[in-house]
Amino acid sequence: MTASVLPEAAMPMKRSRIRRTVGDAMVVTERNLIGYVRIPESLFFSSVQPIMFVLLFRYVFGGAIATPGMNYVDYLMAGIFVQTVMFGSINTSIGLAEDLQKGLIERFRSLPMARSAVLAGRTTSDLLRNIVVIVIITLVGFAVGFRIHTNALAFGGAVLLMLFFAYAISWGFACIGLSAPNSEVAQLMAFPILFPLTFASTAFVPASTMPGWLRAFAEHQPVSLVINSVRALTEGGPTARWVIPALIWCVVLLVLFVPLAVWRYRRST
Repeated sequence: MTASVLPEAAMPMKRSRIRRTVGDAMVVTERNLIGYVRIPESLFFSSVQPIMFVLLFRYVFGGAIATPGMNYVDYLMAGIFVQTVMFGSINTSIGLAEDLQKGLIERFRSLPMARSAVLAGRTTSDLLRNIVVIVIITLVGFAVGFRIHTNALAFGGAVLLMLFFAYAISWGFACIGLSAPNSEVAQLMAFPILFPLTFASTAFVPASTMPGWLRAFAEHQPVSLVINSVRALTEGGPTARWVIPALIWCVVLLVLFVPLAVWRYRRST
């Protein structure tokens, strides 16, 4: 009888623990979102960079880049979308590095709260921030000639995929933020990772224009797979060949970085 009672008694405790973890994460998320609201300049200036990329590639480089069967602005916007959410995920490393530098991480660790709540709250708030930035970039894209050639449902799927990918890599940037001595170093540590993945991809030019060794990398790295998935979902054509590998990459990144970030958080001082 005792063996049959213990599992039933453990279930409410498990549900209660999950509710507490989710509640703690929501509190931290709210705290980070309040910070964005109180400093709207950070959101504004973080949106200026992708807008400048849109205008630069659309009107300066666009005429020199051939994309057979597709207008360059439609080709470009998929890369801009993914680049924007990736660069937005850097805020995870910067925010955690600032909290660590100010001693807030130590205060969080001393509170009776889930160890993963601080990280989940930070990554979730940055995910919500990315939604706002995607809306802004979409409006800018439409203003310069970008059009969706599929339907609203497919475009919604593209947005969800971008956000999933951004959320996955934000956990990787969480590891960087918890390892950096301050926010400036955290940002410097993130860019050497982002730039090769962004520019050695299919974001701005077709992989067929690259040397053979670079083309092999560009065609199979996760950023290109997500970009090609977004492009297929907005322009039409076969999607499974891109979306399935992109989703697998997102899951792999989460499985790899979530426990690593939690472990690094526990060791942070």
